[in-house]
Amino acid sequence: MSNSSKRILVTGGAGFIGSHLIDRLMAEGHEVICLDNFFTGRKHNLVHWLDNHNFELVRHDITEPIRLEVDRIYHLACPASPVHYQYNPVKTIKTNVMGTLNMLGLAKRVKARFLLASTSEVYGDPEVHPQPETYRGNVNTIGIRSCYDEGKRVAETLAFDYHRQNNVDIRVARIFNTYGPRMLENDGRVVSNFAVQALRGIPLTVYGDGSQTRSFCFVSDLVDGLMKLMEGDCLGPVNLGNPDEYTILELAQKIQAMVNPEAAIQFKPLPQDDPRRRQPDISLAKARLGWSPTVPLAEGLKRTVEDFQQRIEGVSPLVAAS
Repeated sequence: MSNSSKRILVTGGAGFIGSHLIDRLMAEGHEVICLDNFFTGRKHNLVHWLDNHNFELVRHDITEPIRLEVDRIYHLACPASPVHYQYNPVKTIKTNVMGTLNMLGLAKRVKARFLLASTSEVYGDPEVHPQPETYRGNVNTIGIRSCYDEGKRVAETLAFDYHRQNNVDIRVARIFNTYGPRMLENDGRVVSNFAVQALRGIPLTVYGDGSQTRSFCFVSDLVDGLMKLMEGDCLGPVNLGNPDEYTILELAQKIQAMVNPEAAIQFKPLPQDDPRRRQPDISLAKARLGWSPTVPLAEGLKRTVEDFQQRIEGVSPLVAAS
């Protein structure tokens, strides 16, 4: 990566992944502008940069256009967990479609390189396993998840059409399940659900029989992949995720053993269109980006649970132990 400093826009930069990305970009000496409407983002995630002259925080909803001068756009803005994206599905699809249109329009005007944070959800409930980038997906266009799934599929369409029609320099990342510090407590995703439930001593909720699988990538690994994609010459789409596959029940048991062996596990009905299996084929990322994840699940879970513990108990682990 070049050492020259750039002006970089991160949409959704106060969110879980966005704030970790901003930490890395700031540490490399770039000027960073964060746009966030604070629907799921939190100012607290960026409080350590607020006084830095290279950092600017702008409260803005990307469904409205904005004029800025930047060299790079990391477009991460969109609620990414079912609890949040189903809260206002119309807003979710507007964010994915109009928000992406606005950001691509900005990239076209100022000739910025644009990276779209797409998702493994474009594969829907996959009939091919593991999922390579060539797989076109199995998505229910009228299901309760489609505001997000189809929204991201349209966002990918827009990115490639802007590239072909207007020569916008694009990169598309398909992000698989990511976890780590700063996840919202009420996120609704399995790692945060299980960690919070175990810490609070309430039963861990497993939907279905827990045999559905997911692959969990620690946030520092993902950020590394996003930056390599942005500064490399591969347009994508590129899968970014950890190919280690675990059942949901296995994950619940790992967190139960780590946090609270006394906590019960309770089973509830599976939500509509919940994918049965999800595992990235990362051959392309390895070949084109020289990227693969390095943080093992046990280590990542430990760091994530410690972060939740501090927030839930309002104390540092050291104080708690004394």
